[in-house]
Amino acid sequence: MTRSGFETVLAKHVSSATMRCPSLATKRISPHVLRHSCALMILKATGDLRRVALWLGHADIQTTERYLRVDPSEKLDALSSIIPPNLRRGRFKVPDALIAMLKPS
Repeated sequence: MTRSGFETVLAKHVSSATMRCPSLATKRISPHVLRHSCALMILKATGDLRRVALWLGHADIQTTERYLRVDPSEKLDALSSIIPPNLRRGRFKVPDALIAMLKPS
């Protein structure tokens, strides 16, 4: 199957899927998007960038490293590893010592 043949078949399936899921009409769906999505799923499932590179046929692992920057779960993991500070609810009351320090002498 040629590249344009695959695009034609994909467009046909996207149009029929749009009838069941209207939100697809606003999405950009192309063979490249499917390839990219599949690569991200493989990376998430295996955690192995070399497998993604082999599956995509990349000759250089550096080409595949861009998937590490795209994966939102990496960013979410980094954010969740940060321990939030212990903050108490309530209003801030300015201590008298602070007010005294700020007053001009």
